[in-house]
Amino acid sequence: MTTAIHTELDADGILLLTIDVPGQSMNVITPEVQADLAAAIERLKTDETIKGAVLTSGKASGFMAGADLKGMGALFGGGGVPEGKSKMAALFDGVFGLNKLLRDLETCGKPVAAAVNGLALGGGLEFILACHYRVIADNPKITLGLPEIMVGLFPGAGGTQRLPRLMGIQPALMYLLQGKNMSPKEALGFGVAQAVVPADQIIATAKAWVKANPNGGIQPWDTKNFKMPGGPATALNPNFAQIFVGGTAMTHVNAGDNMNAPKAILSAVYEGTQVPMDTAIRIESKYFAKVVADPQAGNMIRSLFVSKQAAEKGARRPKGIAPMPTKKIGMLGAGLMGAGVAMVTAQAGIEVVLLDRDLAAAEKGKQYTADRLAKKRMDPAKAQIILDRIKPTSDYADLAGCDLIIEAVFETREIKADVTKATEAVVGPDVIFGSNTSTLPITGLAKAWSKPANFIGIHFFSPVERMPLVEIIVGKETGPEAIAKALDYVAAIRKTPIVVNDSRGFYTSRCFGTYVQEGLSLLGEGTVPALIENVGKQMGMPVGPLAVNDEVGLDLSYKVGQQTKADLGDAYKPGPADGVITKMHELGRQGRKNAKGFYVYPEGGKKYLWPELAATVAGGLAADQPSAAEVKERLLYRQLVECARCFAEGVLETPQDGDLGAIFGWGFAPFTGGPFSHMDTVGIANVVATLDRLAQAHGERFAPPQLLRDMAARGDSFYAMAAKQAA
Repeated sequence: MTTAIHTELDADGILLLTIDVPGQSMNVITPEVQADLAAAIERLKTDETIKGAVLTSGKASGFMAGADLKGMGALFGGGGVPEGKSKMAALFDGVFGLNKLLRDLETCGKPVAAAVNGLALGGGLEFILACHYRVIADNPKITLGLPEIMVGLFPGAGGTQRLPRLMGIQPALMYLLQGKNMSPKEALGFGVAQAVVPADQIIATAKAWVKANPNGGIQPWDTKNFKMPGGPATALNPNFAQIFVGGTAMTHVNAGDNMNAPKAILSAVYEGTQVPMDTAIRIESKYFAKVVADPQAGNMIRSLFVSKQAAEKGARRPKGIAPMPTKKIGMLGAGLMGAGVAMVTAQAGIEVVLLDRDLAAAEKGKQYTADRLAKKRMDPAKAQIILDRIKPTSDYADLAGCDLIIEAVFETREIKADVTKATEAVVGPDVIFGSNTSTLPITGLAKAWSKPANFIGIHFFSPVERMPLVEIIVGKETGPEAIAKALDYVAAIRKTPIVVNDSRGFYTSRCFGTYVQEGLSLLGEGTVPALIENVGKQMGMPVGPLAVNDEVGLDLSYKVGQQTKADLGDAYKPGPADGVITKMHELGRQGRKNAKGFYVYPEGGKKYLWPELAATVAGGLAADQPSAAEVKERLLYRQLVECARCFAEGVLETPQDGDLGAIFGWGFAPFTGGPFSHMDTVGIANVVATLDRLAQAHGERFAPPQLLRDMAARGDSFYAMAAKQAA
């Protein structure tokens, strides 16, 4: 039998419980951990020679990272439904098991201390909250928190009940609803920890407390005179109602009505803090079971955790190719994108030759890093080490010795070809060349490199230092070594990669563009601009389609459109958004960059929609306005159908890449788990029916590809197809 918690009884009768889950770099809550803890609790209760216990970790990586999200089914009872029970009742029993176990720990009758050597997140923090005393190693890099909200869940092992009772309802909600972490010193200040000591003293300190407090095995909230920090959770406390009125409003602003978990947290805390702990944890488990039962949580966990981790560990890396570390890159172009790439590369310990048309432009690109490091208040000596890795230049000869080239010059085929050829003359064709183009097909750009097998797309998103995604684009002749090199580089700079095949706009730019274009189409029809923008945000997108077009630049949209027309010739199909962009171009409205686009940007003031917008581009507002639901449907399904087309055309090979690229690339509503998860959840047949109706009403751009019709006929789904292919 596998042992996940090792036990050791010392001469003072203190039982040391060391969590060390085999086969894991970091402790996670598994069925084995629960079984071992249950056995230890029974021993604590029944063995009179044991005076108390200390719970710690045997992993140098930290205390515990929480539940094993890849094994959620096993953790919550394996998914079976016992005879005579409903599915929800069985699910409640499964999720309540861990909650009940930690309650048994804190009511075992003997003092239990936690000695925390590293990060304690999610269930890891809930484990230590159930202890009577908590000592944490004095290390500012240690983080403690309940980040479950970030993957569509919320603390389900007492976290929503113990944290408010320790630190007060209002501050606890800030951590619960935002997934924020706290440092050891912050935990001490909030009363979450009772001591912060050097790392080599945590176990001794915890044991000393157990030895000195033989009657310390009772939590404050289980005593008769317990008082909630910040006042009681009753109508007698005027702040109590105000906290939840404000919390509900803030949650609506931050998450709209789209996410289940924040609303469940508010309900669990509101109800649970008014009753004794034994009832409170049942309330928490009730809401947790409801959240787990909804597809939303599963979709978010799969995309935001499982698929993300797999991508970062090289799920799409070609097999059989040795590691290809990057030691020195040549960064062609020191503009906003190139400067950002140089920054993250230098921060990863890789040398950068930053090249631009003249030395002043290259120096300006390096200054980008200096400014941001200063803004972060980084230690000047450490900042200088990073800056010393960036060498500005205007001389192509300085590229000699680079083992990876990344190009981020103007989005025109001719300029890109010129810098590509000039680079190859110095470094030779065997070096991997990556283009940061966002729209131009890689296969065409590769013609300027004499060995196209070594040419690949490496598409970053702006601002590079903040955006987590990198889109790797495989041209028709791109070889496996180029793919491996690109993925190894992305791993080195700690970004999340997806791998897609070549097409105009690839995946992210192509599909994200449809969100913007449909917003412009609605605008051109005379729809109220504020309705378009507000619905875009309410459906879970970061900003409205008009605002994001202003940020990208209306002049860039116009230039890309003109390049596309020139490239496609008679095959180009104009869309209803074309006229809007052309009109704005004629008016010289470029977006934020010249302080006038769909919005007006007053100096020192807040931006606002241009009052003359509808009158100028649509001749006025339409008499018959669409409902918010109709606007949402068009903005959403225009993206969904383009994502499906990318899959049908082979631009995408996996739904995992599609969901990751959408969420982390253009901010597609994270609560859905991504467009492919969303289509699977809605049902492909329902997606096809909606698209057919929209195509009839608004045009061919909504017409579903044959792939979707075939899937609907089979009753298939994207992830089911992916599972079959992987088997």
